[in-house]
Amino acid sequence: MSTDVQLIGDALELPGGVRVTFVRTLRLPEEGTYPLPPGLGSFPLRRVADYPETVPAEWRERGGVMLPVYQREAMWLRFAAAAPAALRVGIGKVCAVSGKPWSGALAREPQNYLALPRQPWLDGINSGTGTVRQFVAVPLGLGATVEGQLTGSEEWGGVQLAAHPLTDAARAAWEAEQRARPPLARSAGPAYGAAPAAPAAYSAPAGAPPRRAMGLGAGGTMRQEIVADTRPLTDYRPEPAGRVFVHLASAAEWRAITGEPAPATPITAHAYAEHGLPWFEYYDADADDLPAADELAGVRPTGDWLADEGENPAVTQPLPVITIGKKPVADGEW
Repeated sequence: MSTDVQLIGDALELPGGVRVTFVRTLRLPEEGTYPLPPGLGSFPLRRVADYPETVPAEWRERGGVMLPVYQREAMWLRFAAAAPAALRVGIGKVCAVSGKPWSGALAREPQNYLALPRQPWLDGINSGTGTVRQFVAVPLGLGATVEGQLTGSEEWGGVQLAAHPLTDAARAAWEAEQRARPPLARSAGPAYGAAPAAPAAYSAPAGAPPRRAMGLGAGGTMRQEIVADTRPLTDYRPEPAGRVFVHLASAAEWRAITGEPAPATPITAHAYAEHGLPWFEYYDADADDLPAADELAGVRPTGDWLADEGENPAVTQPLPVITIGKKPVADGEW
């Protein structure tokens, strides 16, 4: 974790006023397409440097923070930004937006970052037009992670974040534009969750011991757009102003490292739906959606390795959906 990244409660504060929170949620069934699931509280975050005697040696080398997650538990990332910024999100050093290998540079063709604050959250990999496949935690060593399927190895795991704030000139122009806008035209952003080709063949190293870390695989499908950025790349700083490695620890490993129990697992999507609780849909008529990433479209679901769908059946009843964000208002006769 660079010195410019701060841990504030259970949120990461990156340069440029970029805030990232890891949110617990329902794991979607792998059959069907769903609205956005709710937020069920944030994952606790702890600094790796605070546990030098108990964290794995490679975690100490990479630094950053860690969070506890159960096998096949789902998560989404919530973002806030004080000013426009580009945020790159990697899962096992694979870009969650473009499917390309993690790199230090911003790219537009294909776009390999999220445009904040227009993108309020990310629930999964960009594997379909207008949809994503949910982030689901799986142990390293099976080949079930996105990293394992696309690269043929599982060296990294975890989540990687890098923030590129505006350049000084672009920030000054944006601030002048903000001052010129009427107060009512400003928005604090939406609130959510308050209530290819065949993949590379995976082979684990011969005689390798079980890995303690976790990575992210692909789960069920939900309707979510990834906003196509309209700002020139030259508006952003070419080098990240802050970056951080987020390690995913199993529940048992979390207790061994920190002495704390991991939070209880969330309820299933089926049980949540049976109680008639709300799902969400975000609408932004002014934003264009990025096309699906070819590499990510071919990722297989985690259920191909860890099948327990009998405990998480598809939801068949109508779901109460709350629409948030910008919504059109129809005109009538006066």
